[in-house]
Amino acid sequence: MACLHNHSCEEHDCSSEWSLYKHIDTPHVSALNESVAGSVKSIFKSWEQRLDNSSEFLESNDGDPELIVFIPFTSDVKIKSISIIGGTGGTSPSRMRAFINRDVIDFSDAQEIAPVQEWELAENTRGELEYQTKYSRFQGVANLTLHFPENFGAETTQIYYIGLRGEATQIKRDTVANIVYEAMPNPSEHK
Repeated sequence: MACLHNHSCEEHDCSSEWSLYKHIDTPHVSALNESVAGSVKSIFKSWEQRLDNSSEFLESNDGDPELIVFIPFTSDVKIKSISIIGGTGGTSPSRMRAFINRDVIDFSDAQEIAPVQEWELAENTRGELEYQTKYSRFQGVANLTLHFPENFGAETTQIYYIGLRGEATQIKRDTVANIVYEAMPNPSEHK
C-alpha cells in the first residue's frame, strides 16, 4: 500500500525514524473539553501502536465537539508533519489549527489568535494521512497547541492517535527563575 507522504512504505521504514513520540513530555500533556480527565495522554503512542484502539481515547464533552490539546516537549523540536487518527461515524476532527510556543490558550484565544498553520482534515482511521507543516515555521518548538474546532457532524469528537514527525534539537529551554538581588542587604532579614 502506498503512503500519502511521497514514498512507498514497503521500500521505506515509516515507523519511528522521525517520530517525536519519545520527546513529548507526556505527564504535562493536557486537553480542554475532554470528557474523561487525563484521557488525552493515551493518544500519544508509538507509530507501531497507532492502530491499537483497544485502549483509551480522547473524546470531547457531549454536544460540544471542540477540543484543544496542549503538547509540551522535553527538548525543542522541528515538526515536519502531523498525523491524526479520529473516530468513525462523523466523530473525526475535520479541521486542525496549530499554535506554537504559547503556554496557555483557551477557546476564546484560539478563535482570536491567528494560528501558525491550519488544515482541513479527512477522516483518517488507518493513520495513512500525514499533514505537512510549513517547516520553516515549526522550528524551535518547545510546545504545540492543537485546536480542533469541529468534526464531521457528530455530537462529540474522538481522537485515537496524534503522531508528530520531525527531529529533536536536544536543546531544552530552562525556566526563568525569579531571583532577587539586594542592592543593600538588610541584616534583620538574614538571622
